[in-house]
Amino acid sequence: MRTPIRLAAAAGAALLVATTLTPTAAAATGPVGFAAVAGYGQATTTGGAGGPVVTVSTTAAFLDHIARPGPYVIQVSGSITLPTGRTDGMHNVTSDKTIVGLGATGRLVGGGLTIGLPVDDDVTAPPADAVHNVIIRNLSITGATDDLINVQMFSHHIWIDHNDLSNGDDGAVDIKRGSDLVTVSWNRFHDHDKTTLLGHDDDNAAQDTGRLRTTYHHNYFDGSDQRNPRVRFAPLVHVFNNYYRDNSYGVASTNNSGLYVEGNYFYSVNNPGRVDFSGPLGRLVERDNILVDCNHAIETRGTVTDPRSVYPYTADAAAAVPTIVPAGAGVGKVSG
Repeated sequence: MRTPIRLAAAAGAALLVATTLTPTAAAATGPVGFAAVAGYGQATTTGGAGGPVVTVSTTAAFLDHIARPGPYVIQVSGSITLPTGRTDGMHNVTSDKTIVGLGATGRLVGGGLTIGLPVDDDVTAPPADAVHNVIIRNLSITGATDDLINVQMFSHHIWIDHNDLSNGDDGAVDIKRGSDLVTVSWNRFHDHDKTTLLGHDDDNAAQDTGRLRTTYHHNYFDGSDQRNPRVRFAPLVHVFNNYYRDNSYGVASTNNSGLYVEGNYFYSVNNPGRVDFSGPLGRLVERDNILVDCNHAIETRGTVTDPRSVYPYTADAAAAVPTIVPAGAGVGKVSG
């Protein structure tokens, strides 16, 4: 029998349907967090900014443009069904792309997006041709037969922002195999089980150790059951100002990964934060979180680098998160 307790923080077709337009910026503002940190020869994440802007409304046009070389801003108009076939519904996105839904109706159904080179266990350092500089924004993605979004094989500077993500067969947003410098922000995750995995498995230290640096902020984990996120090997993962509602667990830190969990609001979450979890122990520092009707406190262990020493950001008060995040997360809240 579940016995809730109240806990509060101690401290406060034809390709012709693609219409080419004048190049514009990918988004009104850039990312906050690790996607804005310089590395691997890339200053920040700009996606397809500076390249052609195209509007696509068919499967053929969409798949053509996400696979092209060079920068593109790809605007998704209406609902597009992604085929399964030999790819199991996963479709590759190349570097320097912004994929953004128009209005509140841009939608991908039945398949998912892979950002990254093919899996190769023998590659243990970032290759020169690693996929990089990709923005996925303002899209509903649902019903994939595998992951909704999969980031792999040393991909870097990835920004996943203001999406509605649900009903994938595996992960909603999985980040693994040496990927790095990623921001996941203002997304609504719902009707999903294994939400966001960060780190491939317990045997993948060679690719993942020292990488997987990711910021999760202002996401709405709306009944998404688990892995919000579940982390291995990452030296610093910043989880701030997210709203957790009715989850079996929030975050889990294993394999000496370092999680800085700050200013989140956990409502009706069995285990808000864990370090005593499956696999070797991780590290977790928590600051200014609010827990309501949760069964356990946030588990803490060890030390973790303060994100303020890595990049600038402003955290909202945790008490405001249940108002701010549902109002601002998901699709139809940004114009581009």
